[in-house]
Parts: sequence; C-alpha cells; structure tokens
Amino acid sequence: MLINGLQKLSLLDYPGKLAATVFTGGCNLRCPFCHNAPLVLRPNEGERISEEDVLSFLVKRRGILDGVCITGGEPLLQGDLEDFIVKVRELGFLIKLDTNGCFPERLESLIRRGLVDYVAMDIKNSAEKYPLTVGIPDFNPEPVFESAALLIGGSLPYEFRSTLVRAFHTEEDIVSIGRALTGASNYFLQNFEDSGDLVGFSDNASIVTLEGFSEPEIKHFRDILLQYAENVGIRN
Repeated sequence: MLINGLQKLSLLDYPGKLAATVFTGGCNLRCPFCHNAPLVLRPNEGERISEEDVLSFLVKRRGILDGVCITGGEPLLQGDLEDFIVKVRELGFLIKLDTNGCFPERLESLIRRGLVDYVAMDIKNSAEKYPLTVGIPDFNPEPVFESAALLIGGSLPYEFRSTLVRAFHTEEDIVSIGRALTGASNYFLQNFEDSGDLVGFSDNASIVTLEGFSEPEIKHFRDILLQYAENVGIRN
C-alpha cells in the first residue's frame, strides 16, 4: 500500500479517540481547494513509509492508542487496503476511514466485513456542481450519493463533512445537499482556509480567487442543513 505519511498521535482525526493517522497517496479527484496537494498530485515523489514500519509502530502503541485513522488522498484507491486494515485490527485498534465516497462497492465491502468502525465522508457540493468542484468536467456524482445512502441507511457511526468555498458554494447548493442527505446523523462544515499548498486549477481552467465565508454565513448554512440532518456542526 502506498503510505506517504504517519501522524503518530492525533486528538482530532478520530472523534473521541486517541489515534494515529495514516496518509495514503493518490486521489481520483482534483478539488482546487484541497490542501493535500503532495498526496494528490505527487504521491510517488514524497516520503514513503512501509506497512511493516507502520505496523511495528502500532505494536508499541497497543494500550495507548484507541484507533487508526486512514486518510489520503483517497484510501479506497489502494488495492490492498482491506488486507492492511485486517492487520491493524488484529492488533486491537479501531479503524476510522476518510473517503470521498466515489467507490461505494469498496466501502460496502469494508462495512460488510466489519473492517471499519467509523467513516468520515466528504460531500464536495450539490450533485449539479460536483464536476466543477472536483476539477473533473465529466465527473459522475451518482456513486458519491450511493455511498451517502449506504451510510445513512446503515448502523455504522459516520459523519459527512464539507469544506465551503465562496467560488463553489451558494445557498442553493446547500439546500440541494441537505435534500440529498435527508436523515443524515452528523454533518460538519469547515470553512476554507488557504494552506499555501493547494491542488489549484489546471492550466486550462479559469483562475478564480479561493476564499471562505464569514462566520454569519457559515452559521446560516448550518441552520439550513439542520432542516435535513440531525446534527450539524462547524469545525475550524
């Protein structure tokens, strides 16, 4: 498995748990506002960490850490992800998976096999605006919302989350997202902040300024989504 990073302790990535975070390389999307550009655009050029080194570290953290968060990039692109998770679970750790939801069959397989304990799934935008938002003109968002329906209809703890960018999101988009995710248990909004190492726009794309929203605007979006989801929070 292509592992580009290991954060040995996180108090934030896995809600309510002490966790290590594993960063996988590669992503099928090109969201201009993504702050993990090296993992998305240059996964083979950065740091490489072997599975053996990660597992060796985790052996020493049994009884200290509660779980492991697997993020990216997009972890479900990794063909040997399930095998890696099995090895981690055999050490006694809970598994949290971060995903963009593009691979519902792979997600369903992990859930069916009992290999994940918590899923955090990104919702990039309304279905109509997905191609623009993920930087792929012919992108089909149907699998994403299939994954969302899988989580909403299941019993596994999960959350949806959206990074809000003024250039891509409008009130109408928020309403559309809410309708598509009716019945969701947990939804978190994150205001865009420029990390300085973004994926950015392709050479032939229109360059626009990327910026977030004001605090009152974010709270207004939260109030809209509370009409559809049970719990909607705002994260910094």
